[in-house]
Amino acid sequence: MESEARTVAELVARRWGDHRPGLWCGQAALTHHEVAAGAAARAALLADLLPRDAVPHVGVLLDNTPEYPLWLSAAALARAAVAGINPTRRGAELARDILHTECRILITEQAHLPLLDGLDLPGVRLLVTDTPEYDDLLAPYADARPDASRATPADRLLLYFTSGSTGAPKAALCSQGRLAAAGRSLAEQFSVGPDDVHYVCMPMFHGNAVIADWAPALCAGAGVALRRRFSASRFLADVREYGATYFTYVGRAVQYVLATEPRPDDRDNPLRLGFGTEAGAVDAAAFERRFGVRLVEGYGSSEGGAAIQWRPGTPPGAVGPAVPGLVVLDPETGRECPPAVFDPAGRLRNGDAAIGELVNRGPSPFEGYWRNPAAEAERRHDGGYWTGDLFYRDTDGYLYFAGRTDDRLRVDSENLAAAMIENILARYEGAVAVAVYAVPDPVTGDQVMAALAGTFDPAAFTAFLATQPDLGTKMAPRFIRVLDHMPVTATNKIHRARLRKEGVHCADPVWWTPPGEAGYRKLTEPDRVRLTAEHRARGREGLPSR
Repeated sequence: MESEARTVAELVARRWGDHRPGLWCGQAALTHHEVAAGAAARAALLADLLPRDAVPHVGVLLDNTPEYPLWLSAAALARAAVAGINPTRRGAELARDILHTECRILITEQAHLPLLDGLDLPGVRLLVTDTPEYDDLLAPYADARPDASRATPADRLLLYFTSGSTGAPKAALCSQGRLAAAGRSLAEQFSVGPDDVHYVCMPMFHGNAVIADWAPALCAGAGVALRRRFSASRFLADVREYGATYFTYVGRAVQYVLATEPRPDDRDNPLRLGFGTEAGAVDAAAFERRFGVRLVEGYGSSEGGAAIQWRPGTPPGAVGPAVPGLVVLDPETGRECPPAVFDPAGRLRNGDAAIGELVNRGPSPFEGYWRNPAAEAERRHDGGYWTGDLFYRDTDGYLYFAGRTDDRLRVDSENLAAAMIENILARYEGAVAVAVYAVPDPVTGDQVMAALAGTFDPAAFTAFLATQPDLGTKMAPRFIRVLDHMPVTATNKIHRARLRKEGVHCADPVWWTPPGEAGYRKLTEPDRVRLTAEHRARGREGLPSR
């Protein structure tokens, strides 16, 4: 492995002359050399298209097609940065992401053009990859060669969005040096070599796919197989077709694969490892039994400020041991939380006291946010990097993930801000007041619950949601609690802590959308019993409704 490379541009340039197969997507295949050549052509085009006085940022609004890694590589060679644009965003919020990151060029494809209809994007030039015009633009640069001589480790390479308590998503920064180092570290940890093939089925606008899947493959000279969008039904077929040996996952992806029909030959596959977050101990064990593949759970804050690595001896359900500097603190007092206490079945008994925010008091590679000093101050204060993630630790120092801080939700691996959803639901004609908060998902992460004071008609509310242009695909509430008056604190603020604590177990009527059903129906007592049993079966009964 060529571990001495200090920039992503160097890693891209080193594949020039490497004629092994290196990138697959559907029936398309490119050699490593063709990827390097394609990156060089796009870097040369970018240099000519970007105005001299422009911030060198390129928005990429694509599914996982070959163009995505090609533009990542091109940006590294051109000393530019890619802003990953999330296609689940809608309307003004989508436009805000593009304009906030000052993208003068937006790379997209025809399938995503309807998302841009009617958006005001002054000064932004569209390049639509699957068109003859795009091919014509690239044609004059076909003979370009990759030149990494000017790139430096400090060059900004990624801007990827992560939501937080400020409401609007924040664009976290990642330099070439940090991405190269992260890829090198993972390649070494998992012994990735040039004969490996990394299956990239998580969306590349997320840090997970780029940092934990694409970067280690690039460092090791391994191949990359792309799935345009995650498909549980195609997972095993893709793995076999491409000879994939490694993949990454987030959230419920593992559960979706496990939900496919088992086959006698499930263990007949080339995979040796899956790496990701939030699969949960129950599903990780089931995955290994069925497919013969070990899942390694890790943790890394989206911004890079803290990381936890699984080590041999890590207890089931734990992420890994706390390295020096990592502590779990009560955000109110700043004091370290006491160790977790478990009952004989392994369920957490003292969650209220043991669960706190993970803080890194040691060295942090956090590189900040784009144009958001207030958000940076929220992360860096009192001598540490505050992750915004909830954890607890056992008496041996192993850390367990417990969720997100109060005003964030994580739904199907997407970080959402409660305030943004509240602003949309407040438009509903029957709403006098709205509060949005997380309740634990039975498997991993959160589900969206909303308390609505006013009048509620399930059919009208369903129709209302369908007409909201900025309602992302993960934002619709799973549960609606209907009440006469919103509970408030002594200072007349909505009593969110009480709403979170009560969750679906409240005296008020609750409407919900069960999995696989459309529209809302009343939550019954048998429904509550089943939900409680699901949480208990997966060891999530002791987690707080935040």
